[in-house]
Amino acid sequence: MIDIIRRSKGKLFYQQGNTYIVLGDSRNPALFDREFIDLTITSPPYNVGLEYNSTDDEISYEDYLAFSRVWMENCYKWSKPMGRFCLNVPLDKNKGGQRSVGADLTTIAQEVGWKYHSTIIWNEGNISRRTAWGSWKSASAPYVIAPVELIVVLYKESWKKTSGSRQSDITRDEFLEWTNGLWTFNGESKKRIGHPAPFPRELPRRCIKLFSYVGDTVFDPFLGSGTTLIEAFLNQRTGIGIEIDESYAAIAKERLAAELNLFNLHSNSVSENTVK
Repeated sequence: MIDIIRRSKGKLFYQQGNTYIVLGDSRNPALFDREFIDLTITSPPYNVGLEYNSTDDEISYEDYLAFSRVWMENCYKWSKPMGRFCLNVPLDKNKGGQRSVGADLTTIAQEVGWKYHSTIIWNEGNISRRTAWGSWKSASAPYVIAPVELIVVLYKESWKKTSGSRQSDITRDEFLEWTNGLWTFNGESKKRIGHPAPFPRELPRRCIKLFSYVGDTVFDPFLGSGTTLIEAFLNQRTGIGIEIDESYAAIAKERLAAELNLFNLHSNSVSENTVK
């Protein structure tokens, strides 16, 4: 894996074992020169006007779809034949006009080569963020807003996975619960993490354990605060994240270093107790 990173057109910002943060732009088709990804998990910018440091999150919808096509096509090119793709996106949006974001991005993903498997509904249960009601208590022009997001599950060539370690680490109860396509857990606090749009660790954890084997390579083209790589590390996967903004990469690095320290402390404690 280190050879792939060295050959990358990005800059290696952080490495610890099989965990890598690369400064780069996932829109660059020359960022990597070969297939290496087993599972992509990401939540791209939603184009809803969030204040990112290095990304304009309020472009025209047409430009947003064109931007999405480029990076999804790159991820397809960099994925192995049995590669999988978990795309966390909104169901829809109403800022700047009603848009069927989830359906449009799913269509584009298929147009660049991805095959559709299923859609998981993530119920955040957070209706308090509502700021628009349309015509209040009137049939004139009400807004219907669902407090859910989508995790669209796609794959490259074959859904049945026969490559890799063939070692799954998912429990019986986890498998039964997570193959139900309605997931309910809370979102993450942007104030606590220091990033405009972090997703909760439960999201990549479930995707990693359900859709990849131990030792697989997990990739996030919009790393942000590093959540995907934290769960890849804790679940014994190789993790590679791309981040265009160095300040966000620094947040991800700090979070990963803290998790590594906690992991080492726990491992040492277990070892000492075993010896006793």
